[in-house]
Amino acid sequence: MKRDGANKSCWQQEKGYEPAMSNTRFWSFDVVIVGAGITGLSTALKLQQEGKKCLVAEAATIGFGTSGGTTAHLNTFMDSSYADIEKNFSERDALLVCQAAKDAITLVEKNISTFNISCDFERKDGYLYSQDDKQTKELDEILEASRRAGCDVDYVDSIPLDIPFQKAISFKGQAQFHPTKYLNGLAQAFEEAGGVILENCRVAGVKELEGSLEVQTPAATVTAGHLVYATHVPPGVNLLHFRNAAYRSYVLAILLDNNAYPEGLAYDMEDPYHYYRTQVINGQNYLIAGGEDHKTGDEENTEFCFHKLESYLRQYFTFSEVAFKWSSQYYEPADGLPYIGHLPGNPSTVFTATGYSGNGMIYSHVAAMLLTDIIQQRENNLQALFDPERVKLLAGFSSVVKESADVVAKFVSKFYDHTKIKELDEIVNDDGKIIKFGDDVMAVYRDTSGILHAVHPACTHINCHVTWNNTEKSWDCPCHGSRFDMDGKVLTAPARKNLQPIALGAQDKGE
Repeated sequence: MKRDGANKSCWQQEKGYEPAMSNTRFWSFDVVIVGAGITGLSTALKLQQEGKKCLVAEAATIGFGTSGGTTAHLNTFMDSSYADIEKNFSERDALLVCQAAKDAITLVEKNISTFNISCDFERKDGYLYSQDDKQTKELDEILEASRRAGCDVDYVDSIPLDIPFQKAISFKGQAQFHPTKYLNGLAQAFEEAGGVILENCRVAGVKELEGSLEVQTPAATVTAGHLVYATHVPPGVNLLHFRNAAYRSYVLAILLDNNAYPEGLAYDMEDPYHYYRTQVINGQNYLIAGGEDHKTGDEENTEFCFHKLESYLRQYFTFSEVAFKWSSQYYEPADGLPYIGHLPGNPSTVFTATGYSGNGMIYSHVAAMLLTDIIQQRENNLQALFDPERVKLLAGFSSVVKESADVVAKFVSKFYDHTKIKELDEIVNDDGKIIKFGDDVMAVYRDTSGILHAVHPACTHINCHVTWNNTEKSWDCPCHGSRFDMDGKVLTAPARKNLQPIALGAQDKGE
């Protein structure tokens, strides 16, 4: 199974699902779902079950994005605590979020049972623990608010980790599973129900017709009644990009020397926090631990984040081998809750689901249920709470959209004689840098063979300059999280166009 980074997650040991092929050149669907991750496939399956004819259009391959790099915690408590939800929204809204989380886990269980998906699903207790007085005060507030919201939670005297703590609480009814096995099961069930999946099929644009949408893809011209962007963040330039902050999180899957793998899910209260769980894959136990989060594009040496995480873990665990390491992206919403519903600035039949924070496995299934109800014109008491329209229009946003609609068109293709650019000599093999040459700026990566790969550094989303991610071998945009490979090909939205390539070579006399 492929992913959007150079590092491999432990879930990629599973073979990727291979969709059936179709040669049809023109299709009409009730719903087109853009993105074949957890959100896209769970939403598509639910709609297909309810009689809608659905197409899933995936720009790369199934599970290519964050779904293939999750740590697959299924929680009834969220990154935005119920205490914060009460403060930012209301006690009633905290109740709604808690019930939605419970319903999401129930939907996962139902899918596993109904479609006979073997994905190592297990119910586990979740432990949250404090390590100083300030954290303990916050923990007490979280406990009381979580109880008011409807969580089954209480104080405990021990946690499943050999890590010192002041106070701890345990949430009952949490869960974990193998995400790519589950994803493959959803894809198979969707196709067996009559759904269509197209991989390597990036949606280039959507045009509103009378009573329908025209969806432009390289595979076919598609008309649809509705469209759902299940792409982690919607592509193009949209208001939600200014109300979602992109973050990277780092994960190690390690083999413990003493075989004392913790039973349960555990979380500290540092900022950023660390998270832990155990998973058996092909008969092998792994401790999966993550943390060291930072805003995408803000860390100069991303490889060092793995070193910091490993150093922290060695304080409490004895291990000789790091079997897997990987990083993944998530989006932090401005007010703590996701945006699920109509995509602002688009036709009324275009929807999105984004801003999951670190709770993608839960909110993906909340989105599947909510979006299905919206499309089926059923009432859902979550619709107003998660409505993306709660985000107010920013002053000057319309001009931003106009100026950024096609930023790649602003750059004139040039040919550079690399023998005259001395700054290139500073780039060692397997590293990338932003360099200046006269009035020009270029993003250059020198691969392990010494070959140079150069692109214009302006992100094709809204013209921010990308930075080199030295552990995932990608160009990452610090503004809104767009990511590109070494040759500038789009890896993740919101950018829809590749970075402009720059030709480097010895100048011919005839040029």
